[in-house]
Amino acid sequence: MMIPIFAVILFVVFVMIVANVRIVPQSRACVIERLGAYCTTWQVGFHVKLPFIDRIANSMSLKEKVMDFPPQPVITKDNVTMQIDTVVYCQVTDPKLYTYGVESPNFALENLTSTTLRNIIGELELDETLTSRDVINTKMRSILDEATDPWGIKVTRVEVKNIDPPKAIQEAMEKQMRAERERREQILIAEGHKQSAILEAEGKKQALILEAEAQKEAAVQKAKGEAEAILEVQKATAQGIQMIREAGADDAVIKLKSLEAFKEVSKGESTKIIIPSDIQNMAGFLTSAKELLK
Repeated sequence: MMIPIFAVILFVVFVMIVANVRIVPQSRACVIERLGAYCTTWQVGFHVKLPFIDRIANSMSLKEKVMDFPPQPVITKDNVTMQIDTVVYCQVTDPKLYTYGVESPNFALENLTSTTLRNIIGELELDETLTSRDVINTKMRSILDEATDPWGIKVTRVEVKNIDPPKAIQEAMEKQMRAERERREQILIAEGHKQSAILEAEGKKQALILEAEAQKEAAVQKAKGEAEAILEVQKATAQGIQMIREAGADDAVIKLKSLEAFKEVSKGESTKIIIPSDIQNMAGFLTSAKELLK
């Protein structure tokens, strides 16, 4: 009988030892109480507690948690009621405070988030609420992080997930956005017409300038050509007079040329002939001309 009793005692001791051995995995912690008072916090590794004296008061994960809270009714500064739901990212940094700091930490954080959100939205108007998500997120994270320090919780991030205004407000906003898009469309069309008119006017202006420059250049070239022609005629006339003078027949040749010009002019039907005042000398001139032509 002694051997079975001894075996039973060994078995009971073995079971008690196994029952009081704990291996804490990575990213977890255990709060140990001894005789009802806080004793220590088990981190990662192998641990043994005293039977009937020590107990595991709380076991928790140290990973960052995502807490998605349901939509909360909030009222803006301009008395618009809307539904807003938030997402809070938090992490347990002190297992002891997390265990003894507050009853039901997750429930406490949810209620704190709800009241903080109402306070922040109550200071903003509807338009500010819809366009200031970053401001709301920053304020909520700062307030929640400070308030949860005594609970051993670190709030790393807060995001406003959805903002649902009343249906009437949504319809009004859609009409406003539609009107704004139409206004922008009209502005773009007007700007397009304006740019087109400006470009067309610039094109006409450039065309007129180029045409004027072309006419100017043509007139200059024409004037230069006429001037050169006149100069050439004058040069030829001067050379002819010089040759006549060198031939020694100035008066006779000049009178002969005048007579030829007089003859050519008289051929016209509507030409008026003016008789020179020295017509009496014309006979002597003709006689001299005949002698030169022989």
